[in-house]
Formats: sequence, structure tokens, C-alpha cells
Amino acid sequence: MVIIEKAILHILDFSGGEAVLSGKELALEANAREFLVRHVEKTAGSQDAKTGKFYENSEFSSLLEAYLNEEASFVDFSQAAARMMFQLLSHCENLECADLFICQLRVDDAPELAILKCTSNQGYIHQVNVAEDGAVEIEVMNSYGLLPGLNQRIEEFAYINLVSKEVSLKAKKYMMDGSSVFVLPELLLECAQAPSPKETIREINKVVQKVTEAYCQDQVEAAAAVKSYLTEKLPPDGELDPQKVGEAVFSDNPSMQADYKQELENAGFHEPVRVDKEAVLKKMRRHKLSTDTGIELTIPTEFFENTEFVEFYRDEDGFMSITLKNIQNIINK
Repeated sequence: MVIIEKAILHILDFSGGEAVLSGKELALEANAREFLVRHVEKTAGSQDAKTGKFYENSEFSSLLEAYLNEEASFVDFSQAAARMMFQLLSHCENLECADLFICQLRVDDAPELAILKCTSNQGYIHQVNVAEDGAVEIEVMNSYGLLPGLNQRIEEFAYINLVSKEVSLKAKKYMMDGSSVFVLPELLLECAQAPSPKETIREINKVVQKVTEAYCQDQVEAAAAVKSYLTEKLPPDGELDPQKVGEAVFSDNPSMQADYKQELENAGFHEPVRVDKEAVLKKMRRHKLSTDTGIELTIPTEFFENTEFVEFYRDEDGFMSITLKNIQNIINK
């Protein structure tokens, strides 16, 4: 459940060369509340979000502490944060105007501070004009500064737990002085970033494929073993330990386990992450296969390793065959 307690909206107007800072909190009427709640529901707990902690010398963390200790008002704190964000981004290339929401809220009863950065969209609207003779004229106009729709996703966001000070965020890179930089976490918040659950699962599959290929083993079988682990052996609390996945997938080959572990450590994905178990199960319900002949198959996970329904085997000439069994009917879609 999402409860918006305070919110404010600032405009980062890079075309005009200044930040337009609101001097009052956002009136949380029906439209504003619905907009914020819907977008918080889409982003809070996102599997794309990375986690982190503030560095000890984080200026933003000091600003936040001053606000929480009632040494600064919510408006003053938000203005300082927006001003910092504008100044940092001003040094980047190819900037687009943006809206910056800063909110104090509760997500499932946990106190949080949210920063939602929305790139200003362009779109078309109708405008009604009345001529001098009283005739009504309706025209189509290009409108700037549109907020993202309720079905769209916000590109960048950060949630700060006001008790633990843990940060959950999603950010994009900007070009600054010839370097690619994550402005939101690295320069504004000044916090570390751990891999997101989605990145971790992607890297697990990548490393499994690489190790399997190096040992000339069946990549399809290994990929299926990863999905089976995620659907059947993931703990109830959703904590995913990448090392345990390798131990399970390569249980009969210590050398492959060691290579898998080393590859993960080299890539920086050796620490456990907490995943949304329901989301993982939903995504892993099916195996999608594509052959080099252009044939595509979608097989439910529960049937994939059941030889009563599906069987994979390699012919003497090196070609692979797939047999589908116990089929009563085929529907052409």
C-alpha cells in the first residue's frame, strides 16, 4: 500500500538554463495523488532497481539528515536537492527538460523518500479557439512538458528508506566531459550500487552459457537447469545466491563450478540479491527455444525435463532432435 504524505514538483529547464523551483508543496488532490501512487506502485520494488548505501561523506545524506532532524523544511530540502541535480546535469550532453518529484511517503508502512525524475515528453493536444465572429475553431497543437502517462514507466528514480537509509534506485548514464556517468547515484546521492535482481539473473544465465560452451556441454540443458533452480529452489524470502545456482547446475563437475564462481566474481555478481519470487516464477513458467532452422517452441517449465512429454537427443551426426509426446490435439494459432 502506498501513502503519499508530502510531495513537491520542480522543473529542470535545461533549454531555459535554470531550475524552476516550487516554493510550496504539491496539493495532493485526486489527480496528483493518483499520478504519484500509480507511478510509485510501478517503480518501488522494481526488479530493475539497484540497491546501495550512502558513502560517509555524502552531501545529500547530510541534507537528508538535516531535514529529518527538523533543521530544514521539506520545501527547503527539496529545493536544495533539485538545485544540486540541475547543476550536475548541466555539465552533461544532450539534455532534455525534466520534471523532478520529491516525495515523502510510506510503502507497505515503511517510511521512504522518493525522487522521481520524469523526462518532459512532447505530444499533440487539441485547442479550442473562438473567433471574433463567435465561430469555434479547433486546432491540433504540439505540446511540450507532458508528464509520463499512467501506463508509462519513469526512467530514473530513487527510494531511500528513512530508517535504514538503504537506497533502491534506477538510473541512466549521461556523457559528462567525455565520460559516461550515473549522475543520480554517483554524483547526487553519492551512494554505492549493487547489481539489480534482473541484472543478476541475466549474468547468471550468461556465465552458465559461457562455462557450458567452454566444456562442450549441452547449453539447452544447462539453461533449463537454471530455470528449474529459480522456480523450485529459490528460498521463500526470495534471496538468490548466484554461487548456489552454479553449484546446483554443475553439481557433477567441480571444475565447471570453479570456473563459474570465478567468472561471477570477475563480473562483480557474487553477492546474494533479493528477488521478487512471484515475478520470477511468472517469467520462468515457459522455456522459449529458437532453432537455427527458424522453428520456435514454447514449452511449459513443468514439461521441459519430463521425457513423457518432451525429449531432446543428439544424433550420431551431431544434429539435435526434439520429440514432443502424448499430444492429443494441435491448434493452429
